[in-house]
Amino acid sequence: QVQLVESGGGLVQAGGALRLSCAASGSIRSIDVMGWYRQAPGKQRELVATITSGGSTDYADSVKGRFTISRGNVKNTVYLEMNMLQPEDTAVYYCNAPLVVGPTGYRYSKVWGQGTLVTVSS
Repeated sequence: QVQLVESGGGLVQAGGALRLSCAASGSIRSIDVMGWYRQAPGKQRELVATITSGGSTDYADSVKGRFTISRGNVKNTVYLEMNMLQPEDTAVYYCNAPLVVGPTGYRYSKVWGQGTLVTVSS
């Protein structure tokens, strides 16, 4: 079984910053792409940022220049540094791995974390 566990959410004032962390656990051979999604109340889940094992990144237009995604030195971890937060960034943030390969080659698809709430007050 593979799990993604997020941490780092909380309440912050507009203009502030937060750092989210996500760690994958279980028997894992490799994870190429890891990413962050978010879901605001009453809205669909949307992509925030992704990063490959090679370090290539992609961001939603709404967070470019404010958020930075990175892979950790510890294998299979990913971070989201969020700066200049605005009330519209309020959402549950989910860590995602589209494909996780186990040691035997078994493939886990669409692995999600449980989510961490980020609330930005005006």
